[in-house]
Amino acid sequence: MYFHIPEEIRCMSMSSVDQLKAWIVHFYTASGGVCAFMALLAIAERQWDQSMTWLLICLFIDGSDGFLARRWQVRKVLPLMDGEQIDHVIDFVTYALVPTYFIYSAGLVPSQLSLLTATYILMVSAIYYGKKGMVSDQQHFNGFPVLWNLVVFYLFFVFQFSLWINFIFILGFGILHFIPIKVSYPSHNLRRSKFPFVLSFVMIAVLLIILYIYPQRHMLLTGIAMAAFAYFIYLSIKYTWFQPPTS
Repeated sequence: MYFHIPEEIRCMSMSSVDQLKAWIVHFYTASGGVCAFMALLAIAERQWDQSMTWLLICLFIDGSDGFLARRWQVRKVLPLMDGEQIDHVIDFVTYALVPTYFIYSAGLVPSQLSLLTATYILMVSAIYYGKKGMVSDQQHFNGFPVLWNLVVFYLFFVFQFSLWINFIFILGFGILHFIPIKVSYPSHNLRRSKFPFVLSFVMIAVLLIILYIYPQRHMLLTGIAMAAFAYFIYLSIKYTWFQPPTS
């Protein structure tokens, strides 16, 4: 079958194609904000599983847009656009603001501490984003990154601790923002090892299945989610106290 290709398209310069691809990456990153808004709407309707599904989609976008940006040399093609700034704006919304609203609305902590907890999360998250060297030259996070969406997921859908234990965990993760531990940044370490990156996407898939069957619980899926969580804790211990990061 023959398709006629217009002359304008056939004559399109490679630089124009590259610019189009670069803009696609920026809009792909920005789409995380739309997903975050959908998550807010779901929280307002107390649809916890739907809200977390949107947040996991945000996580997928954030985990893949950097790979596309590097592969298509977005910074070189569009030097006047700062993709990192777009990423930081979307990250704060999806990793801090929306999960905080989830915690507040779902009653994950004692009611008398709900507003205090929300204030705490938002403040420590904002301060963490202001740190210079948030990501080291060795491509790992310095301190526990702002990943309150995953904290919420595990506290609500996996562990199901008491409200006071949840509060203590939240306090602890906030403090870990500023403790000099080295946390794996899977999408930035592909040259060293692809396993953490691949595991991240397997983990997202498992978490989505957990949400799909919610409110039912499956011990195998819960076990896989816990094992993935434990693996990244192992990497942090390994990188921080035993050797420079290699994954």
